[in-house]
Amino acid sequence: MIQFRAVHKSYSGPQGEFVALQPLDLDIGAGEVFGVIGHSGAGKSTLVRLINRLEPHSGGRLLVDGEEVGALDAAGLRALRRRVGMIFQHFNLLSARTVAQNIAFPLQLAGRTPQQADARVRELLALVGLESQADKYPAQLSGGQKQRVGIARALATGPKILLCDEATSALDPQTTAAVLDLLARLNRELGLTIVLITHEMDVVRRVCDKVAVLDAGRLVESGAVTDVFLHPQHPTTRRFVAEAEHVDEEAQTRAFAQVQGRILRLTFLGEDTHKPLLAQVARATGIDYSLLSGRIDRIRETPYGQLTVALLGGDIDAAQAQLTAAGVHVQVLRA
Repeated sequence: MIQFRAVHKSYSGPQGEFVALQPLDLDIGAGEVFGVIGHSGAGKSTLVRLINRLEPHSGGRLLVDGEEVGALDAAGLRALRRRVGMIFQHFNLLSARTVAQNIAFPLQLAGRTPQQADARVRELLALVGLESQADKYPAQLSGGQKQRVGIARALATGPKILLCDEATSALDPQTTAAVLDLLARLNRELGLTIVLITHEMDVVRRVCDKVAVLDAGRLVESGAVTDVFLHPQHPTTRRFVAEAEHVDEEAQTRAFAQVQGRILRLTFLGEDTHKPLLAQVARATGIDYSLLSGRIDRIRETPYGQLTVALLGGDIDAAQAQLTAAGVHVQVLRA
């Protein structure tokens, strides 16, 4: 659905050229929820604004739904933007218009009749659960309700792609979870391709299929969320994962120094997460183990578990081999 080929972006300023995005290659498939994560200034908002040409790219090839974005004329760009909806961190609602009028606004711009617009607005209000709020103004709504209006407005013209630029950053955790659940449902029911910009790995874990990690304008890591989240390779990615799991790496290092034995990080995925594999292997090989840290959770719909353990006594090599043979990903943190 979206292809970046050596795409880069630079700005000219009083102090010379500023490179916001280094050349990158990226593929976003139809129907995927694709996360782009990075700290402030990493270039993630620049990247998403290239997709609907709110910002023109400086070089490379960018194709959206088979069309070269940089080659579109004014009419072609308008047609593209009807197929690409966008929601924002601070909602960007029109304060003098009601909820229904905000949602109807893009339909009016697209030339729909009042009857067509009214019917579509009612449909969208039901879709996002705001039927009772149609005549209220933005100032009368909660943050979560405002973002639902923003989502409904972005869906008004029936887009194939939904761009979400820090769409949950201004919301509390409970409201964030509700909005992410709504986006996941829209992805399933409408087949939307969603590109979600965030600085929170927990958001990526909850709803995304794939993720790209940006650092200072460079693409440093990308892939399936299960791979990137559970086995991060780049230091930036590892910091995001540590923040999401509330890991204090210094405290963890001190704790490791106080225990004996071989320290392993065990990663369980899918149904293996809930099997007593570690206990079975301990009985079979005569090892003792201490749990140093761990987490059982889900990546989208897939259960996973990560345990950091210290193994003592018995046949540790055999235990490690049996865990690997059982499909557990074993990482040796200290031999």
